[in-house]
Amino acid sequence: MPVNCGIVGLPNVGKTTIFSALTATKAETSNYAFSTIDPNFGTVDVPDKRLFKIVELIKPQKTIPTTVEFVDLAGLVRGSSKGEGLGNQFLASIRQVGAIIHVVRCFDDENIHHVETTIDPIRDIETIEIELAFADLESINRRIDNLGKQLRSNDRLIAERAKILEPILQKVSDNLLDGIPVRKMDLTDEQLFAMKDLNLITLKQQIYCCNVDEQSLAADNDYVKSVKQFAQTNGSDVIVICGKLEAEISELESEEEQKEFLDSAGLEESGLDQLIRAAYHSLDLQTYFTAGEKEVRAWTFKRGMKAPQAAGIIHSDFERGFIKAEIYHCTDLFELKTEAKLKENGKMRLEGKEYIVKDGDVIHFRFNV
Repeated sequence: MPVNCGIVGLPNVGKTTIFSALTATKAETSNYAFSTIDPNFGTVDVPDKRLFKIVELIKPQKTIPTTVEFVDLAGLVRGSSKGEGLGNQFLASIRQVGAIIHVVRCFDDENIHHVETTIDPIRDIETIEIELAFADLESINRRIDNLGKQLRSNDRLIAERAKILEPILQKVSDNLLDGIPVRKMDLTDEQLFAMKDLNLITLKQQIYCCNVDEQSLAADNDYVKSVKQFAQTNGSDVIVICGKLEAEISELESEEEQKEFLDSAGLEESGLDQLIRAAYHSLDLQTYFTAGEKEVRAWTFKRGMKAPQAAGIIHSDFERGFIKAEIYHCTDLFELKTEAKLKENGKMRLEGKEYIVKDGDVIHFRFNV
């Protein structure tokens, strides 16, 4: 299951600097608006200590972590939903991502220009969220306008679908006008499925990424406190990163050097670790593993998936021909050290189609096609 996150923000808030540091990609940065024109893409391995503990015990020929793709999108400004700046290009790109990482400037520096001239994180957040809501509203209203013809269609199925869709779209339109993002509307799974092809932006989960100076990593400044309070009312995650510091970490060659740097800065983990954890939490994702002599591999799945669905992430044949899943949990392997010991202690078991996969499960799927 591919995981991708779009990094958004006003121009000059540090999003491209953070993107470059996280992905070790040398994207263009500058002290002027719209230095990012085309989206920048970077794929990174998900750091998971459990994967490497499994590798130490299984000793495979190959190790394959799961990955996250980050997409650095052009800066958004007032009027982007109407085509200002690089608005149309931005909005087309953001519809394709799974979650939105909203970088917010939470530091003072007179040498770095701000498009609004002053630093106000909540104003900046609201600027972007209004533009995203306007973009969704335009998509919804365009679809409503097209429903008239469908309602009069001689094809009964088309007419019935339009009749079902019309009140849903009107409800969403009214709520967007009231400033409510789609993700906070009281919509059923059926209603959301009916609008799936619209790829509504405000339906996507948002993570607020406060870009701070080094002094504010130890204790939240007032800007960060205001963002955390705002995010709490919206049910969104917040992480705090110093883009400048992350850029310095990314220049270090070895993991040992990076760990020493983090320790000296009083940090327990890098910004990349924080962002990935927040993305998994926001998207309700977890990880299971497959393990054998040829390879140990991590797989991302949606929380609550049953065994056949999880098998389908590897290949559709696995889901279609699913028979059983041979399962143990990685923590049991860490304790007992070998699969033989797992079997002796009854920790390895067979599960059927109704089994709900758990984070950290190690699975061998049995299938027949």
